[in-house]
Amino acid sequence: MRQRAPESRSKRIPVALPQATAAGPGSWLRSIRFSGFTVLMFVVIVMFVIIIAPGLRVYIEQRQQLAALHAAVDDRSAENDSLTEQVARWSDPAYIKAEARDRLYYVMPGETSFLVVDDVPAVAGGGDSAPSDTISTTQVDWLSSLFVSGMTAGLSTATPNQLQNDGVVQ
Repeated sequence: MRQRAPESRSKRIPVALPQATAAGPGSWLRSIRFSGFTVLMFVVIVMFVIIIAPGLRVYIEQRQQLAALHAAVDDRSAENDSLTEQVARWSDPAYIKAEARDRLYYVMPGETSFLVVDDVPAVAGGGDSAPSDTISTTQVDWLSSLFVSGMTAGLSTATPNQLQNDGVVQ
């Protein structure tokens, strides 16, 4: 066997690795190192999301349905309480008498009931004329009155209070 001369061993030429520039694209990606544990944890997390996410979605939907059902039960129990109170009121004879007097205008035997049909005060000055049996017509052109009213309201500079107080459009 031939041996090398000791001089050739001492003549090593150092090789410099290329320096990654901080601004270069993908430099951060080359600096990431993956170990077996990192890959295993990544796989476990992905499997956890794949397995748990559908179940979690179903759980959340069921909790929302449960909350809606609890609200419906509360509404129904409030309605039930109201109806129970109403049944208790209607089982009282005094309440039945009062409702019959108010709603149906019933009176007890021997009492006199007065029902006021028209309790609005009469208009002064217009109550002397008797109603007529004939149909009368007016001689007013309603189309031109409508047009004049619209134009007056649109082109007037008076405020609505002034128009109401005057009674006459200026």
